[in-house]
Amino acid sequence: MKKKDLRQLYKNKRNSLGKDEVDNLSFDIANKCLTLDIWKNENYHVFFPIENQNEIDSKLIIQIIQGKDKNVILPKINLKDNSMVNYLLTDSTLFKVNKLGISEPISGIEIKPDQLDVVFIPLLSFDKIGHRVGYGGGYYDRLLEKCSSNCIKIGLSFFDPEDRIQDITKSDIKMNHCITPSETYNF
Repeated sequence: MKKKDLRQLYKNKRNSLGKDEVDNLSFDIANKCLTLDIWKNENYHVFFPIENQNEIDSKLIIQIIQGKDKNVILPKINLKDNSMVNYLLTDSTLFKVNKLGISEPISGIEIKPDQLDVVFIPLLSFDKIGHRVGYGGGYYDRLLEKCSSNCIKIGLSFFDPEDRIQDITKSDIKMNHCITPSETYNF
């Protein structure tokens, strides 16, 4: 299938989930994150969920990272140039909900993309070789192209992979792993 069709299909699938189901599946995904060999790193980029879109509750992963005394890095979207700025989460971080419904830091200590060790990526769908489908804004593709080659890219999905995404381009950056409630896929 093509990205456009996958976007619509998986938005519908996700929207059909109830709140308890989203909570339980998010919990399973967070527990699967613990099994990855990624916890020797320092800087973990994590998104806040768009709750009205039934996104994975990544706050559980943030709690794990903080429990391991590692740095949580949160994105702030610049809607004017479709880029992201990354800020270190601290006790004094203030948040505001943006036009897309995402809670994000207002300002703070900026972390450059090449300083990110692990990036957790929101997605709608993915395929069996590590390509992903997001909302189509390209924010994560632009972020990931600036990360170091050693950066570990981890997608999070409620659903199993498609066999193949048909319209992959050179700007699409593959993930190293994708975690679903039932399985961890390694690419």
